Amino acid sequence: MQLMGEYECRLDPKNRLRLPSELLKMIGERQGLSFVINRGFERCLTLYPHTVWEQISKEVNELSQFDPDSREMSRLFLRGATPLEMDSADRILLPKRLQEWAGIEKDVVLVGIINRVEIWGKDQYDDYLNASTNNLSDLAKKVMGNRSTALT
Repeated sequence: MQLMGEYECRLDPKNRLRLPSELLKMIGERQGLSFVINRGFERCLTLYPHTVWEQISKEVNELSQFDPDSREMSRLFLRGATPLEMDSADRILLPKRLQEWAGIEKDVVLVGIINRVEIWGKDQYDDYLNASTNNLSDLAKKVMGNRSTALT
């Protein structure tokens, strides 16, 4: 699965979000498609296809519960995780508590990132992009090192 792109959307009056068809095509099979939504590392929500969530939660569940940092990681990462079903109109209902935490009101930006979708309030996303002090070239060098993969 290779999710990518930015998609501007709006919540309907019932706080439902219609997932763009281009994004759903990248996810693949719609029959029985379900998700887990959770808080992101930044002030956004992260939407995982259920199969991806199973892999991630397995890794988190394997952390030692005897280690305080592992317990805290489990607690912080799994809090708020909520299963979601897509309705017949390709909409998901954002949980109110998560929506408030991320500052999502009406206008949202969906960002496809490899195997997950970040859901940002439009203003929060714009602020994040404007405040980012990272230069892509410097960050790529730091993170990617001397890998032979070209990022051009």
